[in-house]
Amino acid sequence: MYTPDLAPLAGSLLWSSLAAALPLVTIFVALGVLRWKAHWAGLAALAVAAAVAVLAYGMPVHLVGLSAAQGFTFGLFPIMWIVVNAIWLYELTVRSGRFEDLRLVIDAISDDPRVQAIIIAFCFGGLLEALAGFGAPVAITGVMLMAVGFTAMRAATVVLVANTAPVAFGAIAIPIITAGNLTGIDYQHIGAVVGHQTPLLAVFVPLFLVILVDGRRGVRQLWPLAVVVGVVFAVAQWFSSNYLSVELTDIVASLAGLAAAVLMLQVWKPQGGAEAQARMDAEREQEDAGPVDTSGTGGAVATLERTQVALTGSRVFLALFPYLLVIVVFSLAKLWRPLTSWLATTDVKIAWPGLDGNIFTAAGELSSSTVYSFQWLSSPGTMLLISGVVVALVYRMSAADAADVYRRTVVKMRFAILTVGFVLALAYVMNQSGQTITIGTWIAGTGAAFAFFSPILGWIGTAVTGSDTSANALFATLQQTAAQKAGIDPALLVAANTAGGVVGKMISPQNLTIAATAVGLVGRESDIFRKVIWWSLGMLLGLCLLVGLQSTVLSWMVPTL
Repeated sequence: MYTPDLAPLAGSLLWSSLAAALPLVTIFVALGVLRWKAHWAGLAALAVAAAVAVLAYGMPVHLVGLSAAQGFTFGLFPIMWIVVNAIWLYELTVRSGRFEDLRLVIDAISDDPRVQAIIIAFCFGGLLEALAGFGAPVAITGVMLMAVGFTAMRAATVVLVANTAPVAFGAIAIPIITAGNLTGIDYQHIGAVVGHQTPLLAVFVPLFLVILVDGRRGVRQLWPLAVVVGVVFAVAQWFSSNYLSVELTDIVASLAGLAAAVLMLQVWKPQGGAEAQARMDAEREQEDAGPVDTSGTGGAVATLERTQVALTGSRVFLALFPYLLVIVVFSLAKLWRPLTSWLATTDVKIAWPGLDGNIFTAAGELSSSTVYSFQWLSSPGTMLLISGVVVALVYRMSAADAADVYRRTVVKMRFAILTVGFVLALAYVMNQSGQTITIGTWIAGTGAAFAFFSPILGWIGTAVTGSDTSANALFATLQQTAAQKAGIDPALLVAANTAGGVVGKMISPQNLTIAATAVGLVGRESDIFRKVIWWSLGMLLGLCLLVGLQSTVLSWMVPTL
């Protein structure tokens, strides 16, 4: 049996935290400085985490190996099961020829690439995050932006930055519900507090996307639309989380933002759209001549040339059908209580052999993380698979053709699958050996100033695991305890952990790999990391300042029970 020691090195939290941080330093240096391929960076960081677990924490070698095996399995299922099926669904639309019609539908709303970034990455991506989460929004919106003419690098950075504000309420608010279950604080109250934090971030995200697409020129020409969409999304997110439903928050906000964009475009047209598209096309031609693995997104290149075809009602419906089907399937599975409850009964709980019952938490309690949940039917990946089968039938594709698309999708994603497996193995070793909680406990020792630093824990947790839910599972109770000791409202810091996690997701190796695979930049995750790290750090600083002020002079912003 193994119980982690929070300060195994000379009884010092500082030195122990520095040792525990070595795996994180390894993966960030490997990606950001050495520019290694993501799967090699993940493997190197896993090796460092294993060495720290054995040499510094005294974790038995066989438990380290079993922990890594459980994490690697979790990376394959459900994480990559979701992403593979999401991209397969998209590839079916490409093989059938229907994706070109979808692009024409999008062009009918606006052929301005800056507007398309807001509509696809922010609004539609937010809706996918609300229903599925776990990388599916990045995968699907990434290939959609490529198919409407974005360069691969620009598409990857846009979707990663866009996948921030909705994350806290993603997958029907599962990060917030998890935090509530662990802390005993009413999750509706936690959601209400988060609803006073992430909407302030959401206001600016559409503007950030415009900057990423067309720089300051784009902001000058498109700021009215970006501001309107950001404000409407933010107000809807705040209203729903506080007065309507925490679970439905992102659905309401995304649809409100999309409606605001469509309605405003009926009465106001931005200038410079054609010029922005011409610059995008020229950049795309240069990128296509460079070292881009376009085999990663077969449809993006195949549909590059725009065609002029009359859109009939049936063509519009069939173009939108896969995405409408996904919305219907996930809405039924997540919101219809009888079906949700029945799906939950199909989950198979597996006590990980050799690990379950042998790992304790730092508090001396038997760890529940050693139980693997095999969600063979309730997983979003299975729902995407079912949706894909229905789409293939509606598009009259043969079983052999659909299976061939699936095989090609898996082959394209082989390195992404490896990367995510290694990263989740790293996360499990760090968590179960006690490395992650050591870092969190050291940061929590800053007393009243901890309110300022509290989002950093969520940021670290999500950067390591790729999941805001996992970040809350790691640090929610720690945030609660630290708040009680410092005389701060515990709900504020638990919410801050959730909010901090949303800006850590874009630098998670898991999400970097998903984005790179979706747009055909396999092996260039380090380049994407260097593009988005400063956005992540900037937004994290903003959240730290906000939470620090909410714990003092802006305490009136925080709702009370």
